[in-house]
Amino acid sequence: MKTLFRQFSVFALVFGVAFNIQAQTFSLKQSHENGIYKKGQQIQVSLSDGNNITDTLWVKVLKNNNQPVFEKSIFPVSGNEIIYSGKFKEPCSVMVEARTKAKKQTIGMIVAPNKIKTGIPYPTDFVAYWNAERQKLNALRMEVKQKKVDDVEKGFECFDTEINCTGSKPARGYFAKPQNARVRSLPIVLLVHAAGVKGSWCRSKVEDAMRYAQMGKGALCFDLNAHGMLNGQPDEYYNNLEAGELKEYWAQGMDSRENFYFRGMYLRLMRTIEFLTRQPEWDGRRILVIGESQGGGQALAAAGLDPRVSAVVATVPAMCDWGGTLVGRKGGWPQPFEWTPDQTKLLNVLPYFDDANLLKFSRAEIVVEIGLIDQTCPSTSVYAALNEAEGKKTIYPVTYREHGWPNEIQRKDDWDKNVFGAKNQFVENYLK
Repeated sequence: MKTLFRQFSVFALVFGVAFNIQAQTFSLKQSHENGIYKKGQQIQVSLSDGNNITDTLWVKVLKNNNQPVFEKSIFPVSGNEIIYSGKFKEPCSVMVEARTKAKKQTIGMIVAPNKIKTGIPYPTDFVAYWNAERQKLNALRMEVKQKKVDDVEKGFECFDTEINCTGSKPARGYFAKPQNARVRSLPIVLLVHAAGVKGSWCRSKVEDAMRYAQMGKGALCFDLNAHGMLNGQPDEYYNNLEAGELKEYWAQGMDSRENFYFRGMYLRLMRTIEFLTRQPEWDGRRILVIGESQGGGQALAAAGLDPRVSAVVATVPAMCDWGGTLVGRKGGWPQPFEWTPDQTKLLNVLPYFDDANLLKFSRAEIVVEIGLIDQTCPSTSVYAALNEAEGKKTIYPVTYREHGWPNEIQRKDDWDKNVFGAKNQFVENYLK
């Protein structure tokens, strides 16, 4: 009997804890479902399914990612009440966080996003600088080393490819294409990677190059790693790079345009595009660049650095509006102005590599996803850069997206179909 009682007590305790956690479940809704507001327009955020909250609810509102503008606690909580109401007279981002002891929810919005200006100066010699870099690349006779990859799908071929480049490293990745394609019949797809060195998401993969090479009627696909590192190496190789040569690579050389790390990354982008456009199968029209986070930043940079880039799909892109930090906003990853107090040196380097300046020269069609609660690549930084581009833009602002993928509960909402699915559909249609 005592054993049975103990079992029942444990069951009751576990059930009670589970029930209490379930009882604390709530969500947030705002007056504009897409999270976009005009200057001076009323913003209202309310609880949904909040009837069972038994703890105190703490509410905090942040402007431009890190500026507290409102805080309060609510107890008792009465169902679907409005927990925040306010207006903003200037373009900015807003995040509303509500939490109990057991649960936290955050929802994001942005005010007058099309009015957000870049915070970093535009150099008078910007065009001259990049023309000089392009001339150096063109003057370097292209040398390509390729090793054929075995066991790929019939009718296709894939190569472990290295292309010499100005800067410190060659461009390396996997290049896949259909066999025996007609001259001028295929689009180009360039895949670029998110930040890091040793993670699986940082490395070029045969399967990714092959997947896009098989889309539509076939494509010339290059899966480019960001760092010029070797492909297909043991984990130890990448671990050593991340702990050594490439440790905090994003902060390397910020006091010199010649040594700034992103210079080499951008030169490898340019060199790879040049290699791909020399392929006789390229149709002469379509160059699609796809990336997420750091890869999204590279994709936008590619559109600014090479006018032949015709389309970009960028997800929560980095390297946008670094100078937002200088005008009261959080800048885009890697927030370089927060790394050093010597702004004078940075202002002589960073403007040449900021997507907000590079996109002035883009006419590409841009499809972009923006997380309205993203603390890594803030929504304001992405809009500041996009506002400089003149091509067609399709923007998916996601009110509940942090920098990573939305969680399973959020994805059951509309993200899988209306954001992730819509971006994939654009790619498929573009490559038909």
